[in-house]
Amino acid sequence: MIIGLTGSLGSGKTTVAHMFEKMGGAIVIDADAIARKVQEPGGSAFEEIVQAFGPEVVLPDGSGLDRRKLAAEVFSSVEKLARLNAIVHPRVREEEMRLLALHGGEKLVVLNVALLLENTMNELVDRVVVVTVSEAKRRERLFERSGMSPEEVERRLAAQMPQEEKVRRADDVIDNDSGLEATRQQVRDLLKNWGMDPR
Repeated sequence: MIIGLTGSLGSGKTTVAHMFEKMGGAIVIDADAIARKVQEPGGSAFEEIVQAFGPEVVLPDGSGLDRRKLAAEVFSSVEKLARLNAIVHPRVREEEMRLLALHGGEKLVVLNVALLLENTMNELVDRVVVVTVSEAKRRERLFERSGMSPEEVERRLAAQMPQEEKVRRADDVIDNDSGLEATRQQVRDLLKNWGMDPR
């Protein structure tokens, strides 16, 4: 069974993916982790990103991209964001497809992708699970934990489908607003509904 796990920025998708891994024995395919890997030095997208955005997006010690500087640049321009996505997304999709082919026969596979619905990847999965969070909790997480400015948060949210629309298109919804134990219980309940025994 392949689950497409998604949710808007700051919803806690990765936390929920870990719960499926721990309680359901799921194989997790994490788009963000793949995207980071392809953008590292030696990764398939690194050189092309540097060519597209200039050496100033590389950290002074050459150890990788200055992700904060790159994000500030691309989220200030629709064209630049599209340019970065055109470099990164095909490489991420290629790796996702490789991993889906490799693990497709497993009992439970979780494809954790922020833009699952935006990129019509819901066609690759058996069920779509959307993780939701209140706007107050989202902003608290993003401002306090990520160090993003309010303007950067708004730009990133504007690039995603609204949470309400994701919920409308979901098969299952996990409300991640009431603490970790409440979220764990919802994951447990879903696993039981799918005929699996939570650990």
